[in-house]
Amino acid sequence: MSGFFDTKIEFLKGVGPQKAALLNSELNIFTFGELLQHYPFRYEDRTRFYKIREIQADLPLVQVVGKVLSVQSIGEGRKKRLVAQFADETGTIELTWFKGLSWVSKKLVKGVPLVAFGKPQRFGSKFSMAHPDLEPLGGTVDQAPFFQPVYPTTEKLRHRFLDSKGLSRMLKGLLPLALPKLPETLPAALIESLALLPKRDAIREIHFPSGSDSLRKALHRLKFEEFFFLQLRLLKLKLARTEKYKGRVLDQTRLLTRFYHDILPFQLTNAQKKVIREIYNDLKSGLQMNRLVQGDVGSGKTIVAFICLLVAVDSGYQTCLMAPTEILANQHYEGLMPYAQQMGLKIALLTGSSSKKKREEIHRELASGALHLLVGTHALLEDVVKFHRLGLAIIDEQHRFGVAQRAKLWAKNEDFYPHVLVMTATPIPRTLAMTLYGDLDISVIDELPAGRKAIQTLHRYDKDRLRVFGFLKKQIEQGRQVYIVYPLIEESEKSDLKSLMDGYESVCRAFPGYPIGILHGNMKSADKEYEMNRFVTGETKIMVATTVIEVGVNVPNATVMVIENAERFGLSQLHQLRGRVGRGAEQSYCILMSRYELGKDSRLRLETMVRTSNGFEIADVDLRIRGPGDLSGTQQSGITDLKVADLAKDGAILSQAREAARTVLEKDPYLRFPENKPIADQLARLRKNELNWSRIS
Repeated sequence: MSGFFDTKIEFLKGVGPQKAALLNSELNIFTFGELLQHYPFRYEDRTRFYKIREIQADLPLVQVVGKVLSVQSIGEGRKKRLVAQFADETGTIELTWFKGLSWVSKKLVKGVPLVAFGKPQRFGSKFSMAHPDLEPLGGTVDQAPFFQPVYPTTEKLRHRFLDSKGLSRMLKGLLPLALPKLPETLPAALIESLALLPKRDAIREIHFPSGSDSLRKALHRLKFEEFFFLQLRLLKLKLARTEKYKGRVLDQTRLLTRFYHDILPFQLTNAQKKVIREIYNDLKSGLQMNRLVQGDVGSGKTIVAFICLLVAVDSGYQTCLMAPTEILANQHYEGLMPYAQQMGLKIALLTGSSSKKKREEIHRELASGALHLLVGTHALLEDVVKFHRLGLAIIDEQHRFGVAQRAKLWAKNEDFYPHVLVMTATPIPRTLAMTLYGDLDISVIDELPAGRKAIQTLHRYDKDRLRVFGFLKKQIEQGRQVYIVYPLIEESEKSDLKSLMDGYESVCRAFPGYPIGILHGNMKSADKEYEMNRFVTGETKIMVATTVIEVGVNVPNATVMVIENAERFGLSQLHQLRGRVGRGAEQSYCILMSRYELGKDSRLRLETMVRTSNGFEIADVDLRIRGPGDLSGTQQSGITDLKVADLAKDGAILSQAREAARTVLEKDPYLRFPENKPIADQLARLRKNELNWSRIS
C-alpha cells in the first residue's frame, strides 16, 4: 500500500496533530495504512439480549434493555460514585460508575429505554455492573445484532476519547475512503480455489462484522495472507540459496561403512538411520546443505553428526563441531575422541581455556589439513582460526548462537561455503519450526534408543521436603548420584526464589558426610571443569547447580534431578533439565519442587511435565502458554510481524499457506507471470520494512 495509505494519520477527519502524536507514541500508528491494519484483538457478542432475571454470575458479559428508575450520587471527592437502579419487566440491576460521572449522568434519563452492556457481578441476591456501556435503544439496535470489535489501546489514549470505541469511529470514517483504493494481494485463481474472501471484504468484515460466519471468513483470509507472505519470503530465500551457493560434493562412504559395521557399539534407531540418509543426500547433491536436526534429549544426535562428518573427511575435507559452553564442548570431545582414534582421525578441542601453545598447534594443523575434526566453543570463530578445507560445520544447540556468529563460521573458507548442520535438543513445535526455520531443511529424530527407562516425574511441595531428602539418601546409598538445581546464584531482595548459595548450605546440613559439589555460571572455567570432573568420576554424590547444567551434560550414573522453584522455569527449560538424568540403565526420577499453591499457567506446566516426556508435545503446550514472541529466535523470524495469525492455534492455516506458496514458486519462481503480479507487488511493499534475513538461520 502506498500513496493514499502513506498519508499521515493527522489528516484523517477528527484526528489532528495532537491526537496523531498520541497515536504515534502509544500505538505506532502514523499513517492511514497502519490504522487500517490496527485489528481488533477480540469481539464482544452483542447478538443476544438477556432479561434481568436470566443473568447468572458465570456469564462473562450480558446485554439488557431497560429503563433507569433512580440515580444516586454517593460519596465525596475521589470516592464519589454514581449508582443507578436499572429495571426491565423481570427485575432490577444496579449500575455503578466511578469515573466520568458528569458524562454518564447526562445519559441516565429516567424512563428512556436504554441498553446496558457489561460484566455482571453478584452481591448477595442482587446483581450489579460496574462501568457498563450505555446506549439509547434506537442507537444500538436499529440494525441487526452485531459483534462489537475491541481494539488495543492505552490509558493515555482513553483519556483523549481514543478508547476502543474512539478507534472504531476513526475506522468508520477511514473505511469508505480506503476500501476503493485497497489493492488485492493474492491472485484471483488462488482466492477462488481456496474460497478466500477478497481483501476488501476481509478488511471491512474484520473491523465491522456483519455476522459470525463473515467474521470467521475475514479472519481466515487475513491469517492466510500473513502466513502466505511469510512462507513465500522464506521459500524464496531457500531457492536463492540453492541457486547461488553451490556445495562441494561429499559422497565417499568407506569410513562410514567401516564405522557402522566394525566399531559402532550399538544399534541405530530407525529415526537416526532416516536422518543420516537425509543428510547424506544433501552432502552428495552438489548444493550447499543447510539442515536443522531436531532430536529430543537423549535421542542420539551426536552420533548422527559423527557418522556424517566421516563422509566429509572421507571426501577430503575438514569438519568442526561448535557448542555453546565449554562443558558441552568438552563432553563432545571426550565422547567422540575414542571413535575418532579408532577411525584414524585427528581430533582437537579449542575453547577459551586452551593454552597459547595448544592454540598455536591447532592453528598449524588446521591450516595444513592434518586436523580432521575441531571441537570447540565460540573460540572457533576467531579470525586466526583458519581451515585448509572446511567441508562440514556442525553447530550444536544452535539457538544459543546469534546470526552473526553462525554466519562467521559459515564464511570460514575463502573460495566456497561449507555444508551446515545445526542441531537442537530443544523441541520446536511444527508450526514454529516452519516459520523460524522455513528456509532450512528439517530432520527430526523422534525415537529414543531401545532399553531406555522412562523418567518418573513427580511434583512435590516444600512440606514434603524431608521425604524427598530421604529418597535422595536411599538413591545415594545405592551408588547413584543426584542433581539439585536452583533458579538463582545469590538471594535477591526482590525475589522469593531459593538461591544456590543458601541451597548449598542447607543441602550440606541435610547430607552430612556426603561429598557435595557446586556449579554455576559465574565460576571460572577451570573451576567448573574441576567440579564437573569430580561429579563425572563419582567423587561427589550431589551436584548443587544452576541451569548451567541444562544443556548436554552426560552423567549416566545420575538418577535424580531435583528442581527447586520449578514453577518459575519455562517448560522447555524443565524438559532440558530433566534430560540430564535417565542416561543410564537404572530407573531415574525428576522431582519438581514448589513452595506455594500454583497459578493456572504454572500448574499447567508442571502437570504437563508429570504427564508426558514427549518433547514435541511439551513444546506445543509451551507455545500455547507463552506465545511465539517469548520463544527463542522469534525476533529475527518475522513472527512478530503477525497481527492476526496465531502460531499456537492456526497450524492448519499455516500449512495451507505454505503449500500455496510452494505451488506458486514451483510454477513461477521469479513471480513474472501476469496472474502473480498481485503477489510481486505486495512483496515489493513488504520489502520496505523487511527484516535482514540471514543466509543461515
